[in-house]
Amino acid sequence: MDAIVLLKEDHKTVEKLFKEFEKTKQSAAPAKKRKLVDQIIVALTQHAYIEEEIFYPAAWRAAEETKEHVLESVEEHHVVVWMLSELMDLEPTEETFDAKVTVLMENVRHHVEEEEKEWFPEVRKSLGRNRLTELGKQMEAAKSKAPSDPLAMRSARDEVKK
Repeated sequence: MDAIVLLKEDHKTVEKLFKEFEKTKQSAAPAKKRKLVDQIIVALTQHAYIEEEIFYPAAWRAAEETKEHVLESVEEHHVVVWMLSELMDLEPTEETFDAKVTVLMENVRHHVEEEEKEWFPEVRKSLGRNRLTELGKQMEAAKSKAPSDPLAMRSARDEVKK
């Protein structure tokens, strides 16, 4: 599976979780909300990790003109990871829980739309099929070792900055 297909599959998985949360938001038992949000936290944390560690650097090297998109995406990830870390500790019975998940979903949907419509086509042209397949394999392997805890990802990102 090539890297862009892998990332789009991740996007679909997360969107499915979002829709399930939206369907059950008003009536769901707190345990159901917690379970869904925990799944969202893991999926988004692992996705952001493989994008930042493997895909973004390769895209940047292949197409210098994508530099601004990469920088913006990393900042969008930073906001998402921060929100995920807050949701980890927030009880689903808290009055801000649903609002925080809704803002998270809006941010992620915006990010996904930009990637899929504007950026992925450019990257596909720049990297080509063979390189995307190679990156896809690397990303699949890295995903199984990727942090599922956004706090761990934040710590890893902070270490890289030092």
